[in-house]
Amino acid sequence: MPRVVAEKADVIPMLAEVFREHGYEGATLSRIRDRTGLGRGSLYHFFPGGKEEMAASVLAEIDAWFEQHVFEPLRHEDGAGRPIEQMLDAVSRYFGSGNRICLVGAFALTDTRDRFRAAVADYFTRWIDALSVALRRSGASDAAATALSEDIVTAIQGAIVISRSLDDPAVFERVVNRLRAQALTLRG
Repeated sequence: MPRVVAEKADVIPMLAEVFREHGYEGATLSRIRDRTGLGRGSLYHFFPGGKEEMAASVLAEIDAWFEQHVFEPLRHEDGAGRPIEQMLDAVSRYFGSGNRICLVGAFALTDTRDRFRAAVADYFTRWIDALSVALRRSGASDAAATALSEDIVTAIQGAIVISRSLDDPAVFERVVNRLRAQALTLRG
């Protein structure tokens, strides 16, 4: 039975899963049509730029989620005094406790990186920068905040890769829990 798709935004989560499962090159129009239930004409109505526009739309959707749930809360304390712990909660939910790959990270590891270089670099740069802001509020120097931010984002991304490689989401959770313990010591 075909899916009911009312607007472009309804298609983007389905596209994201096709790209997660098959990568950019493996996300053929046939696989995209199978997942979305849309014909070629409907897909090109929503995405006249084809697969590249589809991937760019998925990256923009991921970016918007991270901006709202991760980057912005890190930049601006919400009164709870736990922005780093909240970031860890958000990324754990988003990455399904290590069961879901980071599509931006996956794009960074293939030739697809060249096609979406600006979006991929901007995503990681903004994450590191926003986390640095929160760490500086916790008392870290500029240099220490930047270095620790890079370590934390690298640990999260690495935990996703190792969890998926070993088919063991507990690896991701252990890394997040260690990062959470570090964040608690920063709050002092």
